[in-house]
Amino acid sequence: MQPLNITLDICHLFDGALCPLPLYNFTGSDSISLPQQLNVASQIPDIAYSIPDLEAYAQITLTDVKTGQVKACVQSTLSNGWSTRQFGVQWATGSIALLALAAAIFQSIFGDPSSSLAPVRLIDIISLFQSIALSGLLALNFPSLYRSYALNFAWSLGLFSASPSSSIQTSINRMRHLTGGVLSDASSNGVVSFVNRKLSPYNAAGFVMPQLSLASASASSHDNLADSPFRNASMTSISTSQVLVGGDVATVTDNSANVLQAGIPIYTNSVGIATANAFMTVFFIVLILAAIVLGVLALVYVITLVLCRTEFAQRHPGILTFRSKYPAFAKAWGIRAALVSALPILVLAFYQWTLKDSWLSVLLSVVVLIALLAITLSAVFFAVRPALPAARWSQTKAPLSVSPFTVPYRESRIYYIIPLFLVILVKAFVTAFAYSHGMVQAVFFVVLEGLLLLCLIILKPYPARRTDILMGYLCITRLVCSGLMIAFAENLAVEPIPRVAIGAVTAVIFSVACVILFLNLLVNMGLWRLCKYVACCGRRGRRPGDTELASTPSNSSLAEKDDRLHNDEEDGKKDDGTITTTPSHLFHARPENPSPPSTSLSLAPMSATSSTTLGEMLPRRWSFQYSRPPSATTEPPHSPPHTQRTSTASSPISGQRHSRNISSSVPTPLEEYPTHELRAV
Repeated sequence: MQPLNITLDICHLFDGALCPLPLYNFTGSDSISLPQQLNVASQIPDIAYSIPDLEAYAQITLTDVKTGQVKACVQSTLSNGWSTRQFGVQWATGSIALLALAAAIFQSIFGDPSSSLAPVRLIDIISLFQSIALSGLLALNFPSLYRSYALNFAWSLGLFSASPSSSIQTSINRMRHLTGGVLSDASSNGVVSFVNRKLSPYNAAGFVMPQLSLASASASSHDNLADSPFRNASMTSISTSQVLVGGDVATVTDNSANVLQAGIPIYTNSVGIATANAFMTVFFIVLILAAIVLGVLALVYVITLVLCRTEFAQRHPGILTFRSKYPAFAKAWGIRAALVSALPILVLAFYQWTLKDSWLSVLLSVVVLIALLAITLSAVFFAVRPALPAARWSQTKAPLSVSPFTVPYRESRIYYIIPLFLVILVKAFVTAFAYSHGMVQAVFFVVLEGLLLLCLIILKPYPARRTDILMGYLCITRLVCSGLMIAFAENLAVEPIPRVAIGAVTAVIFSVACVILFLNLLVNMGLWRLCKYVACCGRRGRRPGDTELASTPSNSSLAEKDDRLHNDEEDGKKDDGTITTTPSHLFHARPENPSPPSTSLSLAPMSATSSTTLGEMLPRRWSFQYSRPPSATTEPPHSPPHTQRTSTASSPISGQRHSRNISSSVPTPLEEYPTHELRAV
């Protein structure tokens, strides 16, 4: 869309007070009505009044009519009041994370740590939010719509909205300037005024005044045009109370250092944090998070220790069990806190090295980075060690403290965390060090997500098929959105309207993924049972089809655990060579235990000469030999080498009470099966 250009001759305004242009500073305001024949309203499309984050601006250029030289340029952005950056969205996403945290804590304490899914979903939800926020850090010419959308998730990176004059930002500024920092602080008038004019919402190489003209103008005297005696009384003007005197107007020049480039500078300054303050802000947030985690773990340990000394623990043995596993429980939550902090620390620590601003910030970034890698890499090693091919570790089990790495995956696929960790590390590296090459960043993200999806399809690391599908969907979401972001590269020069449409589609795709993960969280929490109870008006009666459902585990975490065991059994069956056979169809009348006929039992005492088989080894049930005769002097016949299977009938039971063999008669053989049938078997 071509801009609307209107030319006015200001020499006819204010009785010619602006001709020639004064060489001193002056402050004034007026309202100038455009001619009606221009019909400006007809030039504005209707969608401009409803589309969020409208990319429009007005520019006034003062040009010398004699020489054609530009003397001044003033730009002002326009807005219709709609935006994708909403505090309600920020609170909603934060509430989802808090709900996932509460469910994770509950299941990790009262459930089985080796099968609880809520802690796993907590990491998945935070990772999705961080992926959306990370996309806003790329050096791409994002439309204002998507940039505002990505700012809703800035809190997941530890970048909470703050005023540039807040105490924490003021302290960081003072620390930087005392330790060699020379970069500019954040502006109190927002970020749009300092955005590079080639980027949204300007999307054009706007005119900027030379530094020499600004320096000479700032050194001149100050005058208020509102009090000028040449003011035209016939012109419509605003009231004196609305006149801007000494307003803080952003000054952007070709050589000024306060111009914000695409990527991290625009993103961090949009939340009131200067570019050089980004890492230190996240550093303090991580310290606060570590203090909260340690404080809560200490409080839980004290409560558990006190309960173990009471009779309540005797009635509830689970408390003693929890105390015995508490060290592993505390280490697991420490690893989860490190995982949540990993991405923002890696990205902003690497980026801090490229600024070369404050030596103290660089030193702290190195210390925090080493501590983070020590925690995560050691946990990864102990989790993957049982799956390594080394013989000395083949029988080693992963400790319970590394459950954040072992619970989500099958025991034979735990090494899937290695490509996951490498993807996070490479993403942080590319985002920080390729800060001026948006196309390179977008292509790297597409390749990484494609390789990760390929690993997921080949390895199938998750214990249940539905989990593989869910994680595959999230991976495809990141892959598609990364591919769409290639259109935002500056060198492609895509028109503003198509870029806005692509940004809207990307935001919708990410939003659908957030909704799906939220619904999955509710299902894992078991709220579907509550909904069913409410829908049934509290009736306890069950339909016939509910009986089978009631026999299955009601907790989805137990269901996935059963799926995991089923998958492991299938893997074991594939490795084992045993074959399970069924009874042959050739033998219809299988012999059973002999049943004695009804006879009267004699209770006479056993004589010394009577024979018995008590204490002797009996033949197997289906042995291919005749039964042992009752006579003690008769030798048992040998079984034929290739014989037909036979069975014997028994004679009446003798008076020997404890004998299992029949001694009163010779066994009578039953009808034998044909030989050709046995050979057919």
